[in-house]
Amino acid sequence: MISKAVLDDIRFRCDIVDVVDAYITLPRKSGAIKTLCPFHKEKTPSFHVNQQRQMFHCFGCGAGGDVFRFVMMHEQVEFMTAVRILAEKAGVPLEFEQGSPAASEREQILAVQEKLAQAYHTMLRKSPEAQEARDYLARRGLNADIQESFLIGYAPDKRDAIFQWAQKNGFSPSILQLAGVLAGRNEEGHGASAFYDRFRGRIMFPIRNEQGRVIGFSGRTLLKDAKTAKYVNSPETPVFRKSQVLYALDKARREIAEKREAIVCEGQIDVIRCHQAGFTQAVAAQGTAFTDDHARILRRYADGVILVFDSDEAGRNAALKASAVFLRAGLAVRVASLPTGEDPDSLILREGAASFSRILQQSASALDFQINLLLTREDIRTEAGLLRVSRAVLATICQAPNAIQRDILLNNAARRLNVAVSALQSEIRPLLRKTGQPETEVPPSGTSDIPRNEELLAEHLGACPELAGLVDSFLPLDRISSPLCRQLIEAILESRREHQDLTTTISQRDNESRDLSAFAARILSAPAKTGSESSRQEAVESLILGIWRNEWQSARRTLEQQASGTQDEAEKDRLIAQAQQLTTDLKRLQKWSTAEPVLRLYLETLHASRPETAP
Repeated sequence: MISKAVLDDIRFRCDIVDVVDAYITLPRKSGAIKTLCPFHKEKTPSFHVNQQRQMFHCFGCGAGGDVFRFVMMHEQVEFMTAVRILAEKAGVPLEFEQGSPAASEREQILAVQEKLAQAYHTMLRKSPEAQEARDYLARRGLNADIQESFLIGYAPDKRDAIFQWAQKNGFSPSILQLAGVLAGRNEEGHGASAFYDRFRGRIMFPIRNEQGRVIGFSGRTLLKDAKTAKYVNSPETPVFRKSQVLYALDKARREIAEKREAIVCEGQIDVIRCHQAGFTQAVAAQGTAFTDDHARILRRYADGVILVFDSDEAGRNAALKASAVFLRAGLAVRVASLPTGEDPDSLILREGAASFSRILQQSASALDFQINLLLTREDIRTEAGLLRVSRAVLATICQAPNAIQRDILLNNAARRLNVAVSALQSEIRPLLRKTGQPETEVPPSGTSDIPRNEELLAEHLGACPELAGLVDSFLPLDRISSPLCRQLIEAILESRREHQDLTTTISQRDNESRDLSAFAARILSAPAKTGSESSRQEAVESLILGIWRNEWQSARRTLEQQASGTQDEAEKDRLIAQAQQLTTDLKRLQKWSTAEPVLRLYLETLHASRPETAP
């Protein structure tokens, strides 16, 4: 578990204005900061960043919280990943309470990968034995700047080169094995003979995570031996999961976010070529087919993707499969059709960036691409052919989770196949039920289960914390039914008692979902309470009395129900007397002047009835 001191240090160093501005350009960095919300589409700005409180809140969609919550939402990651992102940004080393071997191991792996990537790159530039690799890259037209940008390197064609490098640089063989760059037995006393380099005589392409840290490698052979694998990738490690990694996303994500569309390629050199030609929103999967995780990652930044796969049969089939994955994530999908025998690398190298740009502009929707491909294989003039194509097309449309997107696709399919859209709608309903997809979108509920008087009390105390003493004296916090309201008011009381900044107290009390920070951002962003200090105090007093009235009215109803249900006359009289006393007390709760002595007496009695805890 990360220490609170480290979390406070990260939060202190990562000003929320600077962090938000790195993702979405803020109009200014002083005073009231307001812009369009990055979490929902809107025309009028309703997204506020409060530098004083170090919180953000959107009055349109309700998103809000602290700097950790913003990164979690924008990057679509869990709390610890957001902590790592901000820690790297702030240069804060992560320290875990009571030690954390897993975290230490992870940091060691990341450290060795980064230094090894630099070493491979240096070997490519300076080592005489890397001449063939340099010649190869020159023939491919990958210039020195792009080699430097992607930190392309070379692994010596030796069994123990990296083992020797590790010894010189103070890395243990076990860490290099965990990092996936050494293979072999991990046994005491065997030395270099027990290990061998996984990558030998290969051009090395470092694989980075979204934050730009090296997490693995892909090595391309220079041999033309059919028995030698063209590419060797790092195995899965504690820091590398190929189903969750998109090559070059660290470089592409800003451009993807600005254009709201990603270019998705099949290979690393395709991606590098795109970046060199100015198409810096290009990414690729890493040694695996595209997965739902890949699609979810891109969904953080983009509304759509353009698939630019090889023009051969395998490439077309891969494009069909990938289209379904991205549609399932709610992305708009287009597919670019390259000339026969071309891939993005060869096309740009041969015809230039302008030709590639035209192909991107002419890309067809995923549905049109599928229909065009099916029409080369089926004759829809026959009933059997039309049925086969229709079934395949409907299976694709079912992948879209959004009813509007499905409606657009259905209308397009009906036009292309020359069938009634109502017929396709009838056929798709049972398919949607089988896949569990709703036929219509269910709007999110805007209702809140937080009692309004409790929410207003939190708003008043947030705006005027000095009134928290009234709650401390007259309202035990267990009388507040909403856990979030109770936690926020507890934080306000603690910050007053400890003379600590409220935002710090909230952060220290928050969970990994940052629920308290999100709720606090909404409460503290509520319209300012106007009026004199006495009127604000009267408002808090009135809310406290309202909470007590609700509790006592409920208690009176319970007593009356119990009295009517008992046959014991003495018990009935006792219950009726208690209900009558509550009726009298409720009348006194109408005004603070008459309610205060009743509350003091009740709380003294309540305190006296509770058993004392042993020291």
